[in-house]
Amino acid sequence: MNGTLKNLKERDWTETRAHSSWQIFKIMAEFVEGFESLAKIGPCISIFGSARTKPGNRYYELAQEISRRLAEEGFGIITGGGPGVMEAANKGAQAAHGKSVGANITLPHEQNPNDFIDPDKRLNFDYFFVRKVMFTKYSQGFVMMPGGFGTMDEFFEVATLIQTKKMEETPMVLVGREYWSGLLEWIRTVMMEKESNINPQDLGLLKLFDTADEVVEYFRVFYTTNKLRPNF
Repeated sequence: MNGTLKNLKERDWTETRAHSSWQIFKIMAEFVEGFESLAKIGPCISIFGSARTKPGNRYYELAQEISRRLAEEGFGIITGGGPGVMEAANKGAQAAHGKSVGANITLPHEQNPNDFIDPDKRLNFDYFFVRKVMFTKYSQGFVMMPGGFGTMDEFFEVATLIQTKKMEETPMVLVGREYWSGLLEWIRTVMMEKESNINPQDLGLLKLFDTADEVVEYFRVFYTTNKLRPNF
C-alpha cells in the first residue's frame, strides 16, 4: 500500500498566477455590480424553483400567483432569471407592476434570461457563489418551490445562514406539501432525532404551505413586527 502511494505521479498544475489575479478582479466586479444594482431596489423576496417546470404545471401557476400577490404587498421579486418557476415568478411580479429582478447565470443548458425581467434589473453572473450572495443579502424572505439540485443547494445554503445567525432570521417558506414532506420527514427522523445533527428549533425555521394565501399572510404577519433591512 505504501509503495503504491509513493509511486503516484505528481498531478499537472497549469494555472498561472496571472490568471488567478485577473479572476479576482472579475469576481470583485460581479460583487460591485450586484450590490449597486440591488441596494436601490428595496425589499425583495427571492423565489427559487426548477427551470424545467412548464406553463400550465400547477407549481408554475402557483409561483406566478404567489409572486403577483407578494408584489402587490410592495415586495420586489428576485429569481435566478431563467425559465420554469423563475419565469413564472418574474411574470407574476410584472403582472402586478412590481419590481422584477433576474440574477441570471451562464450555464451550458436551460439557463437563458426570461422575458419578464425588468430591463434595468437584469443581472448576469459567471460565479454561483457571487449570485447566491446577492440572493441572500437583499432578500426579505425566501420561497422554495419544487426544484432540483440547484433549488436544494439554495435551500440548504439559506437554512444554514439563518441557523448559524450569519444573517438575520428571515422567513423561509417551502411550497408544496406533496413535494417537500418526504425530505422534511427525513430531516426530522434521521438528521434530528436519530443522529442529533440539528436541533428542533432549526427545523422550526422552515414553514411548509400549499397556497398563495398562506404564503402571503405569513410574510404580512412577520413584517408587522420585524424590520425590513439587508441581511448582512
